Amino acid sequence: MSSPSMIEARPQPARKRRSISWRSREGRSVIYQVVAILSVIGAIALLVRNTLANMRERGIQSGYDFLNQPFGFDVSETLIPYEITSTYWTAFAIGMANTLKVAVVGILLATIVGTLVGVGRYSANWLVRKLCYAYVEFFRNVPIYLQLLIWYIVFTEVLPSYDELWQIGHFYLSKNGFSFPWPVWLLGQNLAMAGGLLGVVAAWLYARRSRRLFDQTGQQRPVALVGLALIVGMAIVGWLAGGAPNEWSLPVRGTFQIENGASVTPEYLALLIGLVLYTAAFIAEIVRSGIASVSLGQHEAAASLGLTKRQSMRLVVLPQALRVIIPPLTSQYLNLTKNSSLAVAIGYPELVSIANTTLNQTGRAIEALSIVMLVYLTLSLITSALMNWFNARAAIQER
Repeated sequence: MSSPSMIEARPQPARKRRSISWRSREGRSVIYQVVAILSVIGAIALLVRNTLANMRERGIQSGYDFLNQPFGFDVSETLIPYEITSTYWTAFAIGMANTLKVAVVGILLATIVGTLVGVGRYSANWLVRKLCYAYVEFFRNVPIYLQLLIWYIVFTEVLPSYDELWQIGHFYLSKNGFSFPWPVWLLGQNLAMAGGLLGVVAAWLYARRSRRLFDQTGQQRPVALVGLALIVGMAIVGWLAGGAPNEWSLPVRGTFQIENGASVTPEYLALLIGLVLYTAAFIAEIVRSGIASVSLGQHEAAASLGLTKRQSMRLVVLPQALRVIIPPLTSQYLNLTKNSSLAVAIGYPELVSIANTTLNQTGRAIEALSIVMLVYLTLSLITSALMNWFNARAAIQER
C-alpha cells in the first residue's frame, strides 16, 4: 500500500463559467426575468405618466406638499400633542400611532386568549372543552365588521350615561369611555421601565441556560417564576433608584367629563375587543391543530418519564407544535393589523380615517392612499420579519 505522501492529489474540477447566452437554459432564464422586470417597470412608469398628465389637464393638483399645511380638524384620540393648526404630517403620525396602539395590544391579548382557548379544547373537563368549542365556532363565523358594530352599540347605547356612570373606587365606566388611575410619569418610572427591559433580557438568558441544562442533565429549573421575579425585581430596583415616586393621577368626576387620570374611548374599546375576540378564535384553531399534529407517542413518552399533563404540554407538546403554529399565526397577526382599518366605521381615528379626511379636504387621493399603503406594507414586513426570526429560533434543530 502506498503511503499518503505518495498519493497524488486529485485535481479539482474546473468551475463552470456562467455564460448569458440564448443557447443555454440558464441564459434564457436570466433574459426572461430581465425582460419581465423591465416590462413591469415600463408599465408602472407609463401608468404614472398618463395619470399625472390627465390630472394636469383637469386641473387636479398632485404632490405631497400638502403635508406641511394645517390639518384643520380635531382628532378625538391622540397620543401625540396636537392642535387644530397642526400639519397633515402630525395627523398621519397620530393615525399611525393609534393603529399601532390597537395592533400591538390586540396581538398580545389575542395570542393569550387564543392560546388558552386552543389548549382548553384538550381539557379533561367536559364543560371547559365545550365552552372553548362554542367560543371558536361563534366568533369566527360572525363577520368582524358586524362584531365591531355590535360592540360599538354596546359601549355607546347599552352602557349608562355620564350622569349614571358605573364607579368602582377610582375606576369609571360609561358611554364616555373607561377612566382609570395612571402614574405621574417621572424619573422613577423611566428607570423602572429600563429595569424591566433588562429583566426581560436576564429572564431570557436564564431560560436559555435552564433549557440547555435540562437537555444535558434532565434537571428542570423553575423558569416562569424566576423570570417573572427577575423582571419585577429589576423594575423595582430602577424605581427605587429613581427616588421611588408614588404619585398617581386619579380620575375625578367633573361636571361634564372625567378629569385627570387616563381614559380610553368607547371607539377604542369596541375596536380592541372586537378584533381580539375575532382573531383569538382563529388563533385557538391554529393552536389546536398544532397540538393535534404532535404524535400520540410523544404524549406517551412524556407520561412514561413521569411528567404531569401540564408539564407534558409545556415541555414536550407545545415546543414541537410551534413549528406548525407559527406560520399561520403570522397571517393572523397581519390580518388583525389590517382589520384595524375597519375602525373607520365606528369613528376611531386610525390611519385610514385620517387618510379619508385628508382625501376629502385636499383631493389628493393617490397621495393619501399611497401613504396608507406604505404604512401597512411596512408594518406587515416588520411583523413577518420578527415572526420568521422567531420561527427559525423555534425550529427543531437536527443533530
